[in-house]
Amino acid sequence: MANEHSPLLVHGVYSMMGDAEDSRGGSAVTGEASPKSNPRKLNTFFGVMVPTILSMFSIVLFLRTGFVVGHAGLLHGLLMLCVAYFIISLTILSICAISTNGAVEGGGAYFMISRSLGPEFGGSIGLMFYLAKVCACGVYVLGLVEAILDIFGKDPGSAVSQGLRVLPQGYWYTVLYSSLVLLLCLVVCLVGAHIYAKASFIILLVVTMSLISIIISPLILSPQRFNITHTYGNNHTVTVNPSYTGFNGTTLKNNLGPQYSLDYSTNTMMSFATVFAVMFTSCTGIMAGANMSGELKNPSESIPKGTIIAVSYTFTVYVLLFLLLSSTCDRLLLINDYAVFQRVSVWPPFVMIGVYCASLSAAMCSMIGASRILHALALDQLFGLPLAPAAVTSSSGNPWVSVLYTWGLVVFNTVCVRAQLVQRWHLLHNVKNHSVYP
Repeated sequence: MANEHSPLLVHGVYSMMGDAEDSRGGSAVTGEASPKSNPRKLNTFFGVMVPTILSMFSIVLFLRTGFVVGHAGLLHGLLMLCVAYFIISLTILSICAISTNGAVEGGGAYFMISRSLGPEFGGSIGLMFYLAKVCACGVYVLGLVEAILDIFGKDPGSAVSQGLRVLPQGYWYTVLYSSLVLLLCLVVCLVGAHIYAKASFIILLVVTMSLISIIISPLILSPQRFNITHTYGNNHTVTVNPSYTGFNGTTLKNNLGPQYSLDYSTNTMMSFATVFAVMFTSCTGIMAGANMSGELKNPSESIPKGTIIAVSYTFTVYVLLFLLLSSTCDRLLLINDYAVFQRVSVWPPFVMIGVYCASLSAAMCSMIGASRILHALALDQLFGLPLAPAAVTSSSGNPWVSVLYTWGLVVFNTVCVRAQLVQRWHLLHNVKNHSVYP
């Protein structure tokens, strides 16, 4: 009977004779792994729960939770949350069924799909999944850099640094900062999954402390009012005076129903669909643990158990934050400030540290997950010579070549995305300056 580490057949039925080797480097008959097979060191907590929780606690948690509650209200917000988690629960149940139905090797979702539906179908999905991870990593890195520049970026119109604003800004500076962040991710991924697991655990502790500071803030802070000013086209300025009330029954009652209005950053009307689209992005990290299947001691047990526990935990935290915001913050505050958590936190810098850590962990998770998918594709030899080097591993089993492949693509993607954003900004700026409308 096949055990947890038994290799599976890839391209159909292999030779029925004695000692044929399968494409994953083990004996097709004896089921013995090759000497360079990846040592499985991670348990359920470090290998599945921590990556999944951090992937679902992305920057959306800190910068868009107030946006969702402000426009949708508590009831619609909870409805969106339940619908989103119902959708991902169907995927989770499928993962549980497939991962417990046989041996699971490296490659995560790609490996399970290719062994269930065939290598050709699984290869096409695996390629799209890999490219999606590459693009996601670039977006997370750019989001982290933009968040850093919001606090530490020097005013482009000023030649003198002011306070903490010491970092120069510009296209190539953004590329430089993004490259430094990606270099850090590369070092962690090259060292191995065990270092990634330890780094992720430390980041999870920081994010947890940040969330705790947010939750206990209403017990410490007193009610206060804020002045928030937004500047729109043609130097049109709007100032609002929202309030933070602390725990208040009237505030909760006023925030129960929806009140979809214009978004202050895009000046577009929000609706149930647009707000749900923003919120659903926080639920897309459920595959982070499954992507670490090749590093798990017992993936058939760890993947379903760890994913279900992580998803249940994140759902509970989101519900608590929805209740907290709807009962303590005026709706004007929620819809006019994405960084509402920073305003109402007992120590605002802790929230920004949480934002930085969440973005960095999401970028690292995407890079290491993508490299494992690419390594599995290379082992299955579905794309021939171009991906052949990605099958190479170190003496400890770390697919360092696939990590370098992935890092190079992410750097290229980051440069291209940033260039498109700059080009779009200049285009909109020129259209605005030459418009015939007032």
